[in-house]
Amino acid sequence: MSKKVLVIGEAREGTLRNVTFEAIAAANIISDGGEVVGVLCGSDSLEDMGKEMIYYGADRVITVANEELKTYTSDGYGQAVLAVINDESPEGIVMGHTSIGKDLTPKLASRLESGLISDATEVVAEGGSIVFTRPIYSGKAFEKKEITEGLTFATIRPNNIPAAARDEGRAGEVTEKSVDVQNIRTIIKEVIRKSTDGVDLSEAKVVIAGGRGVKSAEGFEPLEELAELLGGTVGASRGACDAGYCDYSLQIGQTGKVITPDLYIACGISGAIQHLAGMSNSKVIVAINKDPEANIFNVADYGIVGDLFDVLPKLIEEIKQMKVNA
Repeated sequence: MSKKVLVIGEAREGTLRNVTFEAIAAANIISDGGEVVGVLCGSDSLEDMGKEMIYYGADRVITVANEELKTYTSDGYGQAVLAVINDESPEGIVMGHTSIGKDLTPKLASRLESGLISDATEVVAEGGSIVFTRPIYSGKAFEKKEITEGLTFATIRPNNIPAAARDEGRAGEVTEKSVDVQNIRTIIKEVIRKSTDGVDLSEAKVVIAGGRGVKSAEGFEPLEELAELLGGTVGASRGACDAGYCDYSLQIGQTGKVITPDLYIACGISGAIQHLAGMSNSKVIVAINKDPEANIFNVADYGIVGDLFDVLPKLIEEIKQMKVNA
């Protein structure tokens, strides 16, 4: 049975995050031929982003512009999105499993007295039902869930559900809804971002990660060079962060970020279980470590036993040569 499904879009510095387009793809599976409606909140410049959502598969988009929504707060966004939900009465809601998604969706589910399937890595239609797959026990196992009645509400993990191809030929209406956002209990005075330039870690297709084996902040330089060559970004184990080699915004693991890139290269990372929980579902894992008994080799698709400071320069030079000859 076809359904109306809302997709709560998420932008960073005026640009939609890739997970928004992946959420639209998931919503199209859930809707079963029904209507997919995008929702965008912010202070201005929302129409162009609304058109982008349509190009990626939304049928129409509702924007809520208000000065109180310039910076995310759960109070402000909660009021805005709930107003749209009350107007639209959807059968489904989808959002990315990001820091904002993890904060906003439980609040909405509570208000709507609805269940919530969080961190889905797969959404498929099976025998007239929509089946969600999500990791449990820190990624050591997976469970399948389906909604038997009521609202289908889910968040999806970035980099798992392929977005549709962008099609500028798709047409749809972008309408603005006025919402009186008030009684905001949180006041944002300043936003300070600590992250690497370029590709966002949680959405990167290629991640080059360093552990204690990089030995210093300078030890990350060859990792950064390799990441730039491959169009990826740099991450780290908690050990590297604790040692002061890099900022905690780069931490991957159970207490850091959970990522699923196409390629993960672990450099000088032993493979503690807490770290594996954050990256073990990467599509291809390459490990570089001097210790042939390091636990990281147990999850790696390819392993190189050697000093990363000997291996990486050769790898970088080889990739550069391949690009020249391409």
